[in-house]
Amino acid sequence: MKRTEVVIALFLAIGLWAGIALAADAGAGKAKAGSCAGCHGANGEGRGPAGPPITNMGEAKFVAAMQDYKSGKRANAPMKSVSAGLSDTDFQNLAAYYASLKK
Repeated sequence: MKRTEVVIALFLAIGLWAGIALAADAGAGKAKAGSCAGCHGANGEGRGPAGPPITNMGEAKFVAAMQDYKSGKRANAPMKSVSAGLSDTDFQNLAAYYASLKK
């Protein structure tokens, strides 16, 4: 095998490993979702204007919204309170969980 092929194979292997290591964990998201159910429903289906649907929201949009609530960029006292105790990994896991649910 040529040196170039070895380097390419190594980068591909590292990339695959990193992708697996960074994948969100829907099971961990489900474990953290209890505090969401009061406003957003047991399956994220929503409960009106104060608790809109979050199922099938899209993972990137979900994570961005949670980060905005946590930072104060989006003003919502209950969401700021809930998001304050969560990490970016928690946001990603919750997003994966809600994305996995059917509407």
